This record gives sequence, C-alpha cells and structure tokens, in this order.
Amino acid sequence: MRPSAAHPSSVTVTVIGLGPMGRAMAGAYLDAGYDVTVWNRTASRAHELVARGAVRAATVEEALAANEVAVLSLTDYGAMYTILEPAAPALAGRVLVNLSSDTPERTREGAAWAVKHGARHLTGGVQTPPSGIGSPEFDTFYSGPRDLFEQYEDVLKVITGTDYRGEDPGLAALYYQLQMDLFWTTLTAWLHTLALADANGISASEITPYAAQTLGGMGQFLDFYTPRIQAGRHSGDVERISMAVASMEHVVHTARDAGVDPALPAAVLGAFRRAAAEGYAEDSLTRLLEVFGRGAAA
Repeated sequence: MRPSAAHPSSVTVTVIGLGPMGRAMAGAYLDAGYDVTVWNRTASRAHELVARGAVRAATVEEALAANEVAVLSLTDYGAMYTILEPAAPALAGRVLVNLSSDTPERTREGAAWAVKHGARHLTGGVQTPPSGIGSPEFDTFYSGPRDLFEQYEDVLKVITGTDYRGEDPGLAALYYQLQMDLFWTTLTAWLHTLALADANGISASEITPYAAQTLGGMGQFLDFYTPRIQAGRHSGDVERISMAVASMEHVVHTARDAGVDPALPAAVLGAFRRAAAEGYAEDSLTRLLEVFGRGAAA
C-alpha cells in the first residue's frame, strides 16, 4: 500500500530483526503514524516498541502475514535464510525490503530465492548508524525492480532519503560495500595515527583537529584526481609513486621507532613498492588503480 499523508494510520509495515538498526527503523515508522508489527528471535528486544504501540508477532509467519511490506534488518543474508526458510510458504505476495548487509553476489542470490517463493525483493544499503534513521539528511541505496521501488518509495523514505541505483539486486549492496571500504579503511588509519601520537606523548584531543583538517581536505583531492582518472591520465606532474614510497617508508620507520605496530602503513607501503616495481615509479599514485585491479601480488 502506498502511504497517504492524509491517512498515515492506514499504512502498515512489518520489521523483522530488532538490533539497534531495526529498533530505530520500527521507531521511525511508529513516529510517522504507521501500524507496525515486529518480530525478533529475542522477544525482549520488542518491549519498548510494544510499549509505544507496535504489535509483537509470536512467529515469523504471523509477522509476514500482518503486512504486505516486511523490512528486514538482519546481520546478513545467512540470517535471512535461517529465519525465513522455515516460513517460506508465508512469503507469497510479500514485499521484502532487505536492509541486511552482504556481498553483491549474495544479495542477488537472496533476491532470486525470495522471488522463487513468491515474494518481491528490494535490496537496501543504509548509509547511517541508527542515530540517523528517520532523517532525510541520510540516504539508503536501493536496487531491484524499479516499479517496486517507485510504488513503495514513500514507505522507504520514512527510514532515510532514497538513492535508487538500478534493477540489478546486487547494485545497492555494491554501492554500500564501496562506501564501507572507504569508511573502515579511513577510520582505521585515524586510529593508527592516534596510537602513534599516543606513543609519542600526544593526546587524541591534541592531534584530532589536525587529522580532521587533513580529512576535510580529501574532497579536493578526489575532485582533482577524478577527471584525470576518467581520462586515463596518470602522469606524475603533481606527485609520483616514488615520492609516496619514500614518504611511507618514513611513516613505517616512525611507527617502529615508537614501538607501534607498523602493519597498516607497511601494507600501504607494500602497494606503493609493487607499483614502482611494475614500472610506475614516476607516475601518479592513481596508477594504483591498475595495480589493485590486477588482484593480489603473486
């Protein structure tokens, strides 16, 4: 059912999986005036939502039967199979909005599995922690049948803003994993910086403003390099891989001298050295796209 601003109470949704993200989603729907049915393997996680007006289903079958749209907020697609396979007959005619994280290939397999059992499936990749659920300032990637996305877009917008990526069920997961690649790598680098600073008597509060300034300027680098990458231009007129090798060697030695595990910067240095060994020493660091694209070193 497409929601109506004039009759929000006529709109219903089921939320399956009540971890922090699932509870936030169910709460957002309650705040928006939806009739919400919830289910979780640990029933006690639904207590607060029930107190706010949600209906706790006794079984997965009951949760699926309650509403046409079921939002899944689970650890991964393996958890989906564990929960839904025993209730597979109840999937017929349902719309599964699967916001569980997994690989693009596994999401494609999951979508096909849902269709096999008579359901329709939208893949989602949420780009915010639970605290951002309910805010249009954040987006969720979606992929799957366009007509299905358009039919239920207003329902999806209760969670966050929407960013539809295409018909391929794996695209939302791919875009999400691309963001996670950048996010976790960057956050880990910051933590390594804090460890190195601490080993030298510099507190997190002292160094973080400088780290934030460095990260804040990264957008300018992305904007500068992207058109060059698109044009296949990797000339070393701005910086060179040989420079990056020398610079990262200094970082690795600094970490070792301070007694800090150098594995993270050493891994980056290894990629730089591999690129240099392949003949790209005088090219831009963007040549790493080709190095990474060929897979792991032999």
